[in-house]
Amino acid sequence: MLNKYARAFFTRVLTPFAAFLIRRGVSPDTVTLIGTAGVMAGALVFFPRGEFFWGTVVITLFVFSDLVDGNMARQMGRSSRWGAFLDSTLDRVADGAIFGGFALWYAGSGDDNILCAVSIFCLASGQVVSYTKARGEAIGLPVAVNGLVERAERLVISLVAAGFAGLHKFGVPGIDVLLPVALWIVAVGSLVTLVQRVVTVRREAAEADAEAARQDMPQSGTAS
Repeated sequence: MLNKYARAFFTRVLTPFAAFLIRRGVSPDTVTLIGTAGVMAGALVFFPRGEFFWGTVVITLFVFSDLVDGNMARQMGRSSRWGAFLDSTLDRVADGAIFGGFALWYAGSGDDNILCAVSIFCLASGQVVSYTKARGEAIGLPVAVNGLVERAERLVISLVAAGFAGLHKFGVPGIDVLLPVALWIVAVGSLVTLVQRVVTVRREAAEADAEAARQDMPQSGTAS
């Protein structure tokens, strides 16, 4: 949902910045690498210590690199399979760092094994959701489904909640409950999305196999 509507808006907003980086001689791959490193630093340095507000601020500064690098590649006419592969791979690394940071907090000072497990489930299910689409497309299926909670939704829900939850350290009472609620929402939403994609791939695979079988059948009729 956010992928469909928000991406176009932020692409327009970030286009001038992407053009500036191109003029400075920065490559799209460099932006991808720096963005991922920044997200990992924000997640793995701040989140395990419960510094959710500042961790979210750092991550937010770098997470838009996912839009900037692609924008730069299009402006330069240099969109490539390698760039797409690198971007997709490092997205998985960044997502793992974010939910891994939450898990480390709840396994340590956060002292909540259930929320630690939920965070790990969010991490794993997010990876599998992405894999199902990639694998389905790799075997020639369109995987034509808009999932309930895809990557954009996972990041927005969890990071907005983490940022607000971090205000608890500034004296805002009760607001720290937002992060556990968000993690449960992401976990359930990711599970629903996974089921949606598996069902879609199963249906598309059955249709493709049936069409292939029809094409392989000998044509009936008599020769004149």
